[in-house]
Amino acid sequence: MTDSKYFTTTKKGEIFELKAELNSDKKEKKKEAVKKVIASMTVGKDVSALFPDVVNCMQTDNLELKKLVYLYLMNYAKSQPDMAIMAVNTFVKDCEDLNPLIRALAVRTMGCIRVDKITEYLCEPLRKCLKDEDPYVRKTAAVCVAKLHDINAQLVEDQGFLDTLKDLISDSNPMVVANAVAALSEIAESHPNSNLLDLNPQTINKLLTALNECTEWGQIFILDCLASYLPRDDRESQSICERVTPRLSHANSAVVLSAVKVLMKFMEMLPKDLDYYGTLLKKLAPPLVTLLSAEPELQYVALRNINLIVQKRPEILKHEMKVFFVKYNDPIYVKLEKLDIMIRLASQANIAQVLAELKEYATEVDVDFVRKAVRAIGRCAIKVEQSAERCVSTLLDLIQTKVNYVVQEAIVVIKDIFRKYPNKYESVIATLCENLDSLDEPEARAAMIWIVGEYAERIDNADELLESFLEGFHDESTQVQLQLLTAIVKLFLKKPTETQELVQQVLSLATQDSDNPDLRDRGYIYWRLLSTDPVAAKEVVLAEKPLISEETDLIEPTLLEELICHIGTLASVYHKPPSAFVEGSRGVQHKRLPPRAGSGESTESPDVGQSGPSEAPPAVIPSQGDLLGDLLNLDLAPPTATVPSVQPSMQMGAMDLLGGGLDSLLGGDIGGSPSMGAGLGAAPAAMPASLGSAPAVGGGLGDLFDLGGGVGMPTGSYVAPKTVWLLAMKAKGLEISGTFARRGGIIQMDLSLTNKAMSVMTDFAIQFNRNSFGLAPAGPLQVLTPLSPNQTIDVSLPLSTSGPVMKMEPLNNLQVAVKNNIDVFYFSCQYPLSLLFVEDGKMDRQVFLATWKDIPNDNEAQFQIKDIHLNSDVASNKLQGSNIFTIAKRTVEGQDMLYQSVKLTNGIWVLAEMRIQTGNPNYTLSIKCRAPEVCPFVYQCYELVLKN
Repeated sequence: MTDSKYFTTTKKGEIFELKAELNSDKKEKKKEAVKKVIASMTVGKDVSALFPDVVNCMQTDNLELKKLVYLYLMNYAKSQPDMAIMAVNTFVKDCEDLNPLIRALAVRTMGCIRVDKITEYLCEPLRKCLKDEDPYVRKTAAVCVAKLHDINAQLVEDQGFLDTLKDLISDSNPMVVANAVAALSEIAESHPNSNLLDLNPQTINKLLTALNECTEWGQIFILDCLASYLPRDDRESQSICERVTPRLSHANSAVVLSAVKVLMKFMEMLPKDLDYYGTLLKKLAPPLVTLLSAEPELQYVALRNINLIVQKRPEILKHEMKVFFVKYNDPIYVKLEKLDIMIRLASQANIAQVLAELKEYATEVDVDFVRKAVRAIGRCAIKVEQSAERCVSTLLDLIQTKVNYVVQEAIVVIKDIFRKYPNKYESVIATLCENLDSLDEPEARAAMIWIVGEYAERIDNADELLESFLEGFHDESTQVQLQLLTAIVKLFLKKPTETQELVQQVLSLATQDSDNPDLRDRGYIYWRLLSTDPVAAKEVVLAEKPLISEETDLIEPTLLEELICHIGTLASVYHKPPSAFVEGSRGVQHKRLPPRAGSGESTESPDVGQSGPSEAPPAVIPSQGDLLGDLLNLDLAPPTATVPSVQPSMQMGAMDLLGGGLDSLLGGDIGGSPSMGAGLGAAPAAMPASLGSAPAVGGGLGDLFDLGGGVGMPTGSYVAPKTVWLLAMKAKGLEISGTFARRGGIIQMDLSLTNKAMSVMTDFAIQFNRNSFGLAPAGPLQVLTPLSPNQTIDVSLPLSTSGPVMKMEPLNNLQVAVKNNIDVFYFSCQYPLSLLFVEDGKMDRQVFLATWKDIPNDNEAQFQIKDIHLNSDVASNKLQGSNIFTIAKRTVEGQDMLYQSVKLTNGIWVLAEMRIQTGNPNYTLSIKCRAPEVCPFVYQCYELVLKN
């Protein structure tokens, strides 16, 4: 009979009966009773009253009974900690049992009992088990250390268990090695800055040896650990790849994906002209293709990972297009994911095949799939220019089918094709206008309205078409209303005499009858533009539009790099970094790909034992969008419509209120430039003797006190005097002046608040708009006492750099909102970039030289710093106070040359060469950076520091 009988009893007095059975002398009866207790516990009944009786059953040689009792203990020890101590002696005894299975079972159970009182008794048995002769016991004890660390980290460190774990990495048994790696990785996650997994070539060799003989889960642990290692050079990288490659043919898909992750990371370090690089690309394709023959759920996970791989290295699967063709019985989630990858792999070579396939999909019955297929045709047209004409004719054929949702999707994608290829396919507009009445989805209606407004001069009855939409203006969605407003204004600017009445009607509807703030604001802007300066209105509204990019849905490069490091995990399925969905106190580390081969850059892997700090990835600064949409989002009552006042003295660029001219992303290379670390093993490039032998400035106590130059090094960085940021007349009597400082690694905004009004001011709060480097208040504005008339209070506000990011003009512009009990006030100020220079910005000399060579010469900017009467040592010390570090100094023909590095809070590195000619008060400064926009602001910092 099966064990199901234990789950069927529900009679009264059961606990009493069980108690009697548990204390029976007959072994079989005892075992039956414990099974009944476990069954009751499993279905949710409270059987904690039987705790002492069940614990008494531990004294047995029967392994099955012991397992059941241990299971019970794990469940109830938390609620009965005092009782649980009764079991400790048995645990200690079992840890010395002759049977290794019982020793392992005891140590495993002790690790699962999360009771503080028991943990101290666990140490001695655990120490013995970690050095047990049987590998099964050692591998169980290794995992137990991680569990114990979770309960009491300090205890584990004091007892020296971490060192024992590290020793287990050299164990002769591969499963012990795998579990030791798993335990150390788990512990390292909660201590991101600890150097637990001290990976070096010898350790890596041991891990690779164990890899061949492990179980599949052991292999995954080892592969994940290998992925966090940073090889010294491309030869070591190739050697590891060669030994990991056989894992690609493993039957377990998790092992395959972990191996792919390691190879994708280490391929970064292989030169592309290497024969092995091409071989590796070919070897990566078959295992990925094989994953697609698994069941649908696994296929989906594989496809999400392939989506990332294809974005990083499309050449791996460029010949495998047919694998991604949709099968009739694929679930919808697999179909949609395959479509996405098909578009990513589409190229001139295979576009005919892809289009034929997509046209077939567009006649399917699944509505969501058909919509995505129609969109895919449009994306192909945008991606492969040679196919655009064929794509447009395919879309027109689909429009002729008159299937409502197909027509609507086709119109949406044709709008994008018009934007990509202006003045090429406008002949199809007449066909589109025929289908106007059938459009009922907001996106399709908005697209059609955009087409009519944009090409109004080519459509005879454009005003009638737009007027037909205007009849139900208030019933339309916001998207359609905004598009309609813009289209009618465009029409008016093209045909002013015929459409004056129409434009007044729409402006009236948008501003007076609408309660949508976005619509109202846009209406008012158009109204004022048209009434004050029609020429400017024409320049703004009918401006040349930037061509849309071919891949608008690509994952941002920095995020893609991080996701590649998480292949085979949940992050690769969500396409989000772990920090976006993992909650809790554990520090989620940002992982980065190693530097590209030949770039000479160095990067720190969080788990790698290198000197120098580990860095988060540089933040890519997005472009400045619609400023109206970004006005400070304070949740205040009553709502305020104040626009941030921009002081002329701040020299801000003209505010792009319509968000029409989107700036290009700051430095396309920022995302991909890995942060530099210090002290990597092998030099990436040969050093010239002159630079190699030069002593680094600031290299010892003598330099610290500048004994040679006789001038003491300034403490801390230069702080500019306070300037008035907000005038009292603009802020109802509140005057704000301030400056910025960096003290002890903390950015601070020093404010002086002066009350020039007649009433007391209270309830102060502050908020920043999105800005180039993510500056945001690290806490509330601490104004502890009311601000009386004519009183001034000085406040220091600590800032963080973890706020939302948006490129500003100029780059160091900061828009601030300050609230008090009277109103909300806005002002702009500019901060010196030296505020963002971090303390660990001293680059290794060899890395400096290789990086200087690697940054394109186009990114170099030269500046003159005039009227400086300092020698090179004093200048170097002065700059070091502001975290501008001198890497090396050399003298050539009486000219001192200082080589310097600076690192910004978002991981961007700036390299500089400063030339100082004896007797010449003018310095020449050359600055190189992957984000050249930063250079003028770094120059300003040099000038500020050296002149003050």
